[in-house]
Amino acid sequence: MCRSANIEGPHSTLPDDEFYDAVETGFDKMEEERCARVSSPTEVTRDEVELPPPAIDNRLTVHPLWAEIDRISTEQIQAAFEGVGGEIGWQLFAEEGDMRMYRREMEVDGMVMDPLKAIHKVRGVSAREMCHYFFNPRYRYEWETTLETMNIVEAVSSDTLVFHQTFKRIWPASQRDALFWSHVRAAPHNTYAVTNHSTAHPDYPSNTGACIRLLVTVCLACRSTFPPNETPGRDNITTSIAYCSTVNPGGWAPAGALRAIYKREYPKFLKRFTNYVVEQCRDKPLAI
Repeated sequence: MCRSANIEGPHSTLPDDEFYDAVETGFDKMEEERCARVSSPTEVTRDEVELPPPAIDNRLTVHPLWAEIDRISTEQIQAAFEGVGGEIGWQLFAEEGDMRMYRREMEVDGMVMDPLKAIHKVRGVSAREMCHYFFNPRYRYEWETTLETMNIVEAVSSDTLVFHQTFKRIWPASQRDALFWSHVRAAPHNTYAVTNHSTAHPDYPSNTGACIRLLVTVCLACRSTFPPNETPGRDNITTSIAYCSTVNPGGWAPAGALRAIYKREYPKFLKRFTNYVVEQCRDKPLAI
């Protein structure tokens, strides 16, 4: 349930630096709450569940969304592993260890919609395992600090779900929600990917209550490598990660503050998620 929204817009009297400070404080509080939850072993899910299927589920191919899901997933996986040089205009805005974060500045009707791309490497886990934890809803509350509620609107197939999610409100911004399909699939070269893309559903109309509807396209594409002539194991497997995200915030927020928030929060998110998967997979048999 979305709570009452704060008035936001280009005529807001709140200075950009105060907007950023308020949002930064909100994110810090969410991270503290997540750390408190996962500090108790009883609050962390470590059960064995079915990993993403190696082939597309036939039930998906007869669904009305199939053509869109197949097209967008194929495009996103291809774009995820493309380079960041040339005329595309990617700008490096953060780096830490093996992680590089890039963005392309884009505004539509005054709203920041910067495409973001992260390149990272994780050792000791496979592409299939990374995508399993990103796709499967049973783990999402454990690594997604901003999530308030999550409903499975439709279980299309073993590799595709439609979600409605609401996100915790951070003052002074209005609360947001999102409705999207999520699809996980295998690709050549030891690659797995999860693609999320906004959709519509009559039971979940947009912008009818206190929530502003986010429009999202997200892809987590992972590719595993290991030394030739060696049996893959946790001590010799490396997974390259490309995380791509384009978000229409659905409402106005100051461009400078949003870009500062992206610079701060996206590296933290990717580091938090990858560390979570490494811990989940520790002492378990490798699944590739």
